[in-house]
Amino acid sequence: MKAAGDTGGYKSHNGFRDPFTYLFDESIVKNYSGTLVVLTRVLTPIGPLIAGATEEGLCLLEFAEHPQLKTRINRLCKEIHCVVTPGENAHIGRIQHELDQYFSGKRIDFDVPLIVPGTDFQRKVWEELQRIPYGETRSYEGIARAIDNPKAFRAVGRANGNNRIPIVIPCHRVVRADGTLGGYGGERWRKRFLLDLEGQPGFN
Repeated sequence: MKAAGDTGGYKSHNGFRDPFTYLFDESIVKNYSGTLVVLTRVLTPIGPLIAGATEEGLCLLEFAEHPQLKTRINRLCKEIHCVVTPGENAHIGRIQHELDQYFSGKRIDFDVPLIVPGTDFQRKVWEELQRIPYGETRSYEGIARAIDNPKAFRAVGRANGNNRIPIVIPCHRVVRADGTLGGYGGERWRKRFLLDLEGQPGFN
């Protein structure tokens, strides 16, 4: 397991800007009047996350090591017509606090407002994920049945994989019907850690 202080390949906790320099065009940000997403690093016991938020809510909480992180940030910008810049706002501060509580066992639900662009199907899946109680799991087939599309369990898996706000939208609580762990964009060891934290040990 990686240490809590793991920097996800960056030299410092404040140095995540360097790999994303092309995203941070200060001349555009300075004169931009549209949606602005501030990005910052959030340290957790399972490694650093990159959190992003608009003035309306949290729109990104990706593992810093995610191989598609840059692509997913670009896609988010296209979907909500935004530009990104390093920084923090009230929603970033709130998710930092709520994650601290979650990992210390003092929080089971998240209250930070979310901005979740996606297809109608994806949004149905993500809403259903948020209905899975802390300490419980569901199968991909179970989620498909819950959204009245029982044959779409593979599409449920793809929607899970496209979730940009893991932990808060708890895709880690979806496992295979045979009781095995299944996949996870943040790597399987993190999924196992989160389920163990929530009192669901024993998944392989």
